[in-house]
Amino acid sequence: MSVGNLSAISCWVQTLPMVSLPSPSMRRRSGSNLPLSLSSHNPNPKPSRPISCSPLSTSAILTKQQEENTVKDPQFNFKEYMVRKANSVNQSLDAAVPLRDPIKIHESMRYSLLAGGKRVRPILCIAACELVGGLESTAMAAACAVEMIHTMSLMHDDLPCMDNDDLRRGKPTNHKVFGEDVTVLAGDALLAFAFERIATIAAAAGDDGVSSSQIVRVIGELAKTIGAEGLVGGQVVDISSEGMISENVGLEHLEFIHRHKTAALLEGAVVAGAILGGGSDEEVEKLRKFATCIGLLFQVVDDILDVTKSSDELGKTAGKDLVADKVTYPKLIGIEKSRDFAEELNREAKDQLSGFDEHKAAPLIALANYIAYRGN
Repeated sequence: MSVGNLSAISCWVQTLPMVSLPSPSMRRRSGSNLPLSLSSHNPNPKPSRPISCSPLSTSAILTKQQEENTVKDPQFNFKEYMVRKANSVNQSLDAAVPLRDPIKIHESMRYSLLAGGKRVRPILCIAACELVGGLESTAMAAACAVEMIHTMSLMHDDLPCMDNDDLRRGKPTNHKVFGEDVTVLAGDALLAFAFERIATIAAAAGDDGVSSSQIVRVIGELAKTIGAEGLVGGQVVDISSEGMISENVGLEHLEFIHRHKTAALLEGAVVAGAILGGGSDEEVEKLRKFATCIGLLFQVVDDILDVTKSSDELGKTAGKDLVADKVTYPKLIGIEKSRDFAEELNREAKDQLSGFDEHKAAPLIALANYIAYRGN
């Protein structure tokens, strides 16, 4: 379902007080630099067999309408591309984190890491690498690292002290199965392993032309995206903003949260791929701006879906932002302006890809559309 044709918003949104704000396009034209930019658990789970990924079905990747909104390139099949790349990522993740001692921590890591998902971030990393002339194998270690970091953030975000969620990707959240203590430690282990993966595996990619300086640069980029200047910073401001009334929260405040909490890791994924693929400084910066736009786009759409979809459709708890009294784009500027903002961000993102080879840019253009028109 496209952002522009989402089902009617539920009654509570219709009764929300509207604040007087300029439209996103007017605000950016005026000089803003954004966005160019519990209950019981089983303490000793005993899986009967190792948790592993099954190949993704095409229905898990694209709906019919999402397909209609992707690029019209006769040489490029987006559905096939997504399935192929996601399966490659899944196989690499499965191999990267085998069951080993201590068994419990590795079971917890694999439970969330291999629980499914669209693998948008690692695929963005690979697509950016290929766009500037690199190979999938060149980017795979970094792509897996990004997904490990993303999984860690979801595990921690679902904890009772954070968003207190019971459902993730259609399954009980990690702490519901393994307990809060193991979940925290498993997330920490994934974060540490992400950087170990890049440092040890990517260093062996010399045949693909990757230098040690590129690897160090990628490690620096990813570290920054998840620290106090990135994901963690955005999360802290998000938590601190719960319960604030709309009149006291402006668009810049909301964009700060999502540019750091959500967009930063998407940016890190794309930039890492571009660096490893040998992109020039100019190409890397254009792709950074592309990623910032789609990162914010991802969150705008997420806010819309939270109030227009059910928990079954989303695979996670719907309406939780309302329950937590969080400020979101629909709450702040209304559903229609949120849709308009999403469309504008999608256009801005694709504008950054002008000048690149059209065929090589097709996956990133399609991924931007996919993020804009996703249904969950």
